[in-house]
Formats: sequence, structure tokens, C-alpha cells
Amino acid sequence: MKFWKQSLLALVAASHVNVAAAEPVALDKINVIVNSGVILESDVDSSIKTLKVNAKKSGQGLPEQDVLRQQVTEKLIIDTLQQQEAERIGVRIDDNRLNQAIEEIAKNNNQTIEQLSASVAAEGLNYPEFREQVRKEIAASEARNALVRRRINILPAEVDNLANILAQETNATVQYKIGHIQLRVNDGDDAAAIEKQANEIVAKLNSGSDFATMAYTYSKGPKALQGGDWGWMRKEEMPTIFADQLSLQNKGSIIGPFRSGVGFHILKVEDVKGLETVAVTEVNARHILIRPTVILSDEGVQKELNEIIERVQAGEATFGEMARQYSQDPGSAAQNGELGFQTSDLYVPEFKHQIDTLPKGQISKPFKTVHGWHIVEVIDRREVDRTDSALKNKAYRILFNRKFNEEASAWLQELRASAFVEVIKDNEDDS
Repeated sequence: MKFWKQSLLALVAASHVNVAAAEPVALDKINVIVNSGVILESDVDSSIKTLKVNAKKSGQGLPEQDVLRQQVTEKLIIDTLQQQEAERIGVRIDDNRLNQAIEEIAKNNNQTIEQLSASVAAEGLNYPEFREQVRKEIAASEARNALVRRRINILPAEVDNLANILAQETNATVQYKIGHIQLRVNDGDDAAAIEKQANEIVAKLNSGSDFATMAYTYSKGPKALQGGDWGWMRKEEMPTIFADQLSLQNKGSIIGPFRSGVGFHILKVEDVKGLETVAVTEVNARHILIRPTVILSDEGVQKELNEIIERVQAGEATFGEMARQYSQDPGSAAQNGELGFQTSDLYVPEFKHQIDTLPKGQISKPFKTVHGWHIVEVIDRREVDRTDSALKNKAYRILFNRKFNEEASAWLQELRASAFVEVIKDNEDDS
């Protein structure tokens, strides 16, 4: 075992030595073996140095050197395991994405790229090393996000329950402008016939008929001669039968018909004040996915996808025909490659970037995600009012963040427990 450690030490150290140099160089010692990778002494020293510089800037106290070293080493082990997972599932961060991330870091620090580079140098790290460290951290983060997301299960009932709690908090300030049509059911009336009439009125309203006109014509309610207009009210100010039917509907929503002791009712939410509004862009895109194999390399896949692009652009075949024939995403391949209208945040980052930036009708160059190699075309975009689901979206985000943090912690513990980790002692201790 000792000979193997020394051989590995020499092998790793050799990869860091300029073979053209004639003078002897100090070998970088292996500090920890993590599965098939290593953490070098210089990695630990550099992290400690950076931590001390940052702590000094912020006035933060640090523990004793041996405790600090232990904490830093453990963090590097966890970071290395996440980076290994990123490599395992094929996460790759290209230079464009890396440049964007570094520009964002500089912006957050109110620095230019040149100033950021100088700051990095002042901490004893050269700029190329800093870039690669950022690349690794982004890859590790994406791997963690992808793998932890699979562990999260949020039930619709959980979202509804939390949304109702949030709604109770919000309803104190939300006001609704309500329109009302009432069809009265007297003793001896045919309730089924009146319900049928109510449904016909709703169908006309959904087809664009004017609510006030319909209220003047059909309503027997107290506001019939005002076109059914009840004006602005908070939920606690309106009749209970109205309040019970309202659940964060959009402006323009038609509710009903629903039954009460006096007959059938139809409501319209004419307007809403004080409710969080959400407008999103949905994208309808189509793609072709091809995965590399032991026979078909990454370069081979790219060549195949480029040939498909050429055939489509030359008019020899349609995108849909190529998707049905070649795409390895069976769900979309059967639909000519179409994914349907979706918000882009549902996709992995590389795919999201493409459909956010591609002009309509343009086919992307081949690009890689954790699923394989893709080409994608944006068919259409549309703006969608999501006001009615604003609190449900908020409730989902809260639940997701809670569960993500819980599952991420559990995943890291499992990853650490199942890993082979060996701390290499000093040579004096080995002898």
C-alpha cells in the first residue's frame, strides 16, 4: 500500500512539472485520495489562504489552524465528490457560459474583469486557475441540482394547502371587482332547465358575450339593473356564496354556475387589485436528440446532426421527418420533435439557453446536455398570464426550496458515506 501511494504521488506530481525545466522542483504532496481522484497539499493551502484573506476583509474570526485545516479538507472532499458526479453524468461547462459566470462575479463585486483578475492574483491564485475553479464549481452545482431534483416529490395537495395559507395572508389586501348573474329557482320551477340555461349563459360569456348585457337580460339578482356590478370588495366584505367561490382567479375569469338556496349564480372577476401577478413567456420548440455510444463518438454525433441540419435547410427533408427518423427522445420524436408550449426553466441549463436566445425558425448548432447531443428550433413564443397560479407558484417554490435543501444535505451525506476517502499522512508517519 505504501509503495502504491508513493507511485501515485510521483504520477500526480509529474503532471504538474514542466519537463523542460532542468533544475529540481518540489513535488506537490497528495493530501487526500477521493475515489479515483486526489486533493493536493497545495489545494488545501490555497483554500486556507483564500479563506484567511476573506475573513480578514470581513473582520471574521477563524478557529485554530488544525481545526481550520480539518474543515477546509472536508469541504474539498465534498467539492471533489460533486465534481466527480458532474463528470460521471457528463456535465460540461463551455467557455461562453464560463465567461458569463465570471462577468457576473465581477459585476457583483463592482469590478471589471481586469480588476477581478488583480484581486485573484492578490490572493495567490493565477487567473487561469481561478477560471478552472469556477468552471468546476458550476459543473458541481449543476450535477447537484440535476441529481437532487430527482429525489424531490411535491404532491398537489401540499401545494394547495400552502397556497391556501398564503392566500389567507394575501386576502387582507386583495380586492375584487365582481359581476353577478342570478337565475332564481322558485317552488315548482324546473331546476334542471334553469341550470341548463345557466350553462348556456356561461358558454356565451366564454365566447365573448358582454357580461353586463347578459346580466340586464337574464339576472334576477339585486344588482341586475347595474349590469350585475357589485363594485370593489375584499372577500370578507362580499356575500359568503361569492367568497367561497373565489380562489385567486385572473381578471376576466368566469365562475359557475353554482347553486344556492335561491337559485343558480354566475360570477365574473372584472378586475383584481393587490394580487401578485405573473406573466411568463412560453416557448414551443422542437428538437432532435442523439446520444453518443461506444461506437458513435461525440464528434460522430455532431457530424450526423450537422448533416441533418443541411438536409432540412436544403429542403430535402423536414425537421419533423428527421426527428421521427433519428431522434432518441421517443416522446417528442412521435410528435415531429415538438415539445409543446413550456416555460424555459423546465429544461436543463444548456437547452434553456438555446431556446431563450434562438430566433424563431432558426435551427441551433449541435450542443450537448446531460441527455446527449441536440439540435433545436424555436417554433413560436407566447406571453401567458399566470395571475391565477401566482400563489401556487410561490407555494411550489417554497416547498421545492425546503425539500431541495433537505434532500441536498441527505444526498451529500450519502455521497460522502459511500466514497473511498483516505487522508495521506506525512512521510515521517509512514516510515
